[in-house]
Amino acid sequence: MKYHYIVPAVFCSRPNRFIANVEIDGKPETVHVKNTGRCQELLVPGAQVYLERADRTGRKTKYDLVAVRKAGGALFNIDSMAPSQAVREWLEGKGFDKIVPEYKYGNSRIDFYMEKNGQKYLMEVKGCTLEINGTGYFPDAPTDRGVKHLYELIRAVKEGYRAAAAFVIQMDGVTQVRANTDTHPAFGTALEEAVAAGVEVLCLPCHVEPDSLCVVEQNIWR
Repeated sequence: MKYHYIVPAVFCSRPNRFIANVEIDGKPETVHVKNTGRCQELLVPGAQVYLERADRTGRKTKYDLVAVRKAGGALFNIDSMAPSQAVREWLEGKGFDKIVPEYKYGNSRIDFYMEKNGQKYLMEVKGCTLEINGTGYFPDAPTDRGVKHLYELIRAVKEGYRAAAAFVIQMDGVTQVRANTDTHPAFGTALEEAVAAGVEVLCLPCHVEPDSLCVVEQNIWR
């Protein structure tokens, strides 16, 4: 998936989950952050960030913060909407007969429903932006919604679906994701139960550019 118009900037501060203060060519600007997670190890004063210029009028902010370069040079996409878009493009090359986004199942909306040769599939997509010593971790903040989705996938397997939780790794050089049990133990428990029940867990490494995010390979959970 690609962005239309990217502007480099320098991160200054994050007053709350939704906005950040940056400098564009030395001039202060308040921008929308397209990720409500913590991102504490990424959004540090002085970090190089990349903004997408908003394409609609009537907004309070002109830009969305979508990527950041971590100390050491690695580029991270932190747009929480980008993983689903990248996975949609990836799924379109997998030979499915039908792909339906935002599918109502149980008491949730699951990211994708697919069909192939009469088999029904459900896939929930999670973006991973937290990296520690070369391994990705999810979540970076407690997510009751994420736990709920895993139990919905367990139920789906029992009803004959093939179900998968797909972790989109929003950085280069990382191939595996682990449950961040220090941050949210219940998510780790739910993920273990999902694997035991037959839910497939996919780790989807990506290539990141300031203006794009692309799935490059697939690893089954180990």
